[in-house]
Amino acid sequence: MANSYMAMTLRRGLSVPKPKSTSSYLAIGTDLFRNLLFLLFILRLTRKTVLRLRGRGLLGTFIDAYRSLRRFTYALFLRSPGVRSRIQIQVSEAVAKLETKLVPQGPGISRYLTLPKEGWTEQQIRAELDRLEELKHTRWEDGRVSGAVYHGGNDLIKVQSEAFERFMVANPIHPDVFPGVRKMEAEIVAMVLTLFNAPPGAAGVATSGGTESILMACLSARQKACTERGVTEPEMIIPETAHAAFHKAASYFKIKLHLVSCPSPTYTVSVKAVSRLINSNTILLVGSAPNFPHGIIDDIAALSRLALRRRVPLHVDCCLGSFLMPFLSRAGFPTQPFDFSLKGVTSISCDTHKYGFAPKGNSTLLYRTAALRTYQYFISPEWTGGVYGSVGIAGSRPGALIASCWASLMLVGENGYIDACHTIVGTAKKIETAIREHPALKDDLRIMGKPLVSVVAFTSPTLNIYDIADSMSAKGWHLNALQNPPGMHVAVTMPIARVVDKLIEDLAAVVEDEKERERVRIVEGKGKKGQARGDSAALYGVAGSLPDKSVVVQLAGGFLDTLYKA
Repeated sequence: MANSYMAMTLRRGLSVPKPKSTSSYLAIGTDLFRNLLFLLFILRLTRKTVLRLRGRGLLGTFIDAYRSLRRFTYALFLRSPGVRSRIQIQVSEAVAKLETKLVPQGPGISRYLTLPKEGWTEQQIRAELDRLEELKHTRWEDGRVSGAVYHGGNDLIKVQSEAFERFMVANPIHPDVFPGVRKMEAEIVAMVLTLFNAPPGAAGVATSGGTESILMACLSARQKACTERGVTEPEMIIPETAHAAFHKAASYFKIKLHLVSCPSPTYTVSVKAVSRLINSNTILLVGSAPNFPHGIIDDIAALSRLALRRRVPLHVDCCLGSFLMPFLSRAGFPTQPFDFSLKGVTSISCDTHKYGFAPKGNSTLLYRTAALRTYQYFISPEWTGGVYGSVGIAGSRPGALIASCWASLMLVGENGYIDACHTIVGTAKKIETAIREHPALKDDLRIMGKPLVSVVAFTSPTLNIYDIADSMSAKGWHLNALQNPPGMHVAVTMPIARVVDKLIEDLAAVVEDEKERERVRIVEGKGKKGQARGDSAALYGVAGSLPDKSVVVQLAGGFLDTLYKA
């Protein structure tokens, strides 16, 4: 009996516990997985916080958070029922005003919304083209438009037109069918590479314009970083004055954008601020030569040194500088390093359709190496229609534009571009000098930064600059209004160079008129620098100052819709 009891006790003491159920292991695994996810979330959040603090600093991070909160709060206010309905009414009124201005109406205006039953005669088409050409517009032909039309002269247009006609049906996607277009496109790229001191092995592409050139430069940088470094959350660091095409690239290609301030008085990008923002996700740095708003050249040499030290690609946007920057010194003007002679510069965008005087729809993107160019290629080897490859966004492209561009470069030539640089930059210097020294201008206008090329930007410490912009518009001038800070600029072209004295005369008269209005305000006891009244003030001075830009977005969207109102 005792032995039996002892045996039972031993069996109970030595018994193996039953295995846990599958559901228990599943619960443990779920808990572990959840904890790992939470840990990864904390690590990711911590890393982002550290990078933001390092890039923006404690004060900058606080200011960014405050601005975000302010935008969010204001957006909620704008969406409240009473406010939203009033804003919609005002936006609709503004868009209707735009339509009245942009969409021709009234007697003598015909609208064609369907195909004609019978094709028109050549005479009918020519007559209608004449009427369209003579629609009321700002007279760019008289030099009244800042930038926009980079006219190289009527003789050049004749040659461009002949080249266009000869290659009207050409398409470079078929180089075996149109070998002449392939040759001309390659030669255009080669000539521009030479202008920008490209090293052996450099490469490039022709594009449809500066925006496509910038988009492709950003895409190439993103793909390079993804392929070579495994970057999946790409970031790009640009000056706040860099072209809006970089914002478009960031939106299209899902690249986080860091804007770096360009403070007065130089209005150049802060290289120290750029350096602080660089991290393992940075795919590209950007500098302008010059930028569009103020015509200022960033310190490309310092950016180049930084790019080399941190091993990050550097793109120089020279779309506006185009065929002026390479010829500044030879035309007798001061310049600064900006091209491939700086070893940190890896890509450059240059518009041949600006100061190269080629027809619109022509630009170039240059790379330090051919390997960099391959990152913008699109190749589909398994398409049922055959192997498909293209160098950029477009497939079919107009060979006629390539032919016209090639003809422009060959006709103007090196000496012609030096002469054009002398005329255009010399005119910009004349405007700058007038603003600094003219008795009617020097006390009320201030040059922004130190312009070296074709753009002269200015603001006013005493008057509302947007009223000056609108008054110049009333005199028939189409100049550019700026924001953040308020200002306006003149982008000199060959047509403007012919009428620069009239531009200065009208600017002086407008400033005098605005000063008189201010004197009247003071006499009436209303104080100085009254609220601006015109269209520029409505868009930039009022709507542009709102924390939330949704109203501006609606206005801009209405403008874009109007472009397609037949």
